[in-house]
Amino acid sequence: MNRGVGAKRWNKTWIVVAAVLTNLVFPGSCHEAFAEPAFVSMGTGPVSGLYYPTGRAICEAVNAAVGKSVLRCSVEATPGSVYNVEALASGEVEFALVQSDVQFFAVNGEIRWQGRPVDKLRSVMSLYPELLTIVARPDAGISGIEGLKGKRVNIGAPGSGTRATWDQLEVSLGMTRKDLAEATELKPEAAAERLCANKLDASLLIVGHPSKMVESELAACGLTLVAVSGPKIDKLVATRPYYVGASIPAAMYGLPGDISTFGGKTTLLTSADVPDDIVYELTKSVMDSLEKLKIQQPSLAGLKPSDMVQQSLIAPLHPGAARAYRELGLLK
Repeated sequence: MNRGVGAKRWNKTWIVVAAVLTNLVFPGSCHEAFAEPAFVSMGTGPVSGLYYPTGRAICEAVNAAVGKSVLRCSVEATPGSVYNVEALASGEVEFALVQSDVQFFAVNGEIRWQGRPVDKLRSVMSLYPELLTIVARPDAGISGIEGLKGKRVNIGAPGSGTRATWDQLEVSLGMTRKDLAEATELKPEAAAERLCANKLDASLLIVGHPSKMVESELAACGLTLVAVSGPKIDKLVATRPYYVGASIPAAMYGLPGDISTFGGKTTLLTSADVPDDIVYELTKSVMDSLEKLKIQQPSLAGLKPSDMVQQSLIAPLHPGAARAYRELGLLK
């Protein structure tokens, strides 16, 4: 994270305030309002994951809109979804990528946010599916999700979306950390090293596919993927509006068969405190650059504008994003 965030936040706040006041005194286009560049930060995830390059691609699209916008976007590596929600609420970042289930809990005041919903969260767009992916050593004998009992398992770093998903699995499967031989809380890259060194049996990931990280882990020391299926998983998916059943295609990683699993969506969120014009500019820049983004980022290749406006968006749509979508004919 940026160590100079205090000074950066002060500068950004006053730039935004000046822009808004200018627009009030001298009404006109959004471009005219931003006489000076307006700087925003986007919270993503670990550099080794998919959130970081996705956020970087979005920021690059925004920064490339020369002559159309003076909004400037920088990407910030973070621990993941849970951290990003708190960063949005505190104003540490203006935009962030968040798992749809984590978004649901924050908006509704559940799990980590029990009794204290994060009312400031606002939706910008829905992005790609991200699935629970269990990477394991073949010699560990883990044939399914129930096979994690008695094994050495990485359940995800605190503040990550992976950890939030594990917390739900504990309830749904009736399994706790005490049922594991060892429960580690490592970042993906550290977990991969321990898997190859035979110091772990399995590691959980929440990731979009295809994933270079998963590909490299499978190739590093002959690891494999474990199916996440069964009646308890079916019940979990059926009772959670932010989850869908899915599968990881075998062809992506040279596996003998598709891997059954489940997951949600990566969503781009902002805060109610972020001015409408700024959210409008970012949303418009992304939608104008969508075809290029789909080529640059494999995880975004399947994006459909109609889905981006509504799927898995639990938090209210930010007025700035809604304005951009109305102009594009995606909202009435």
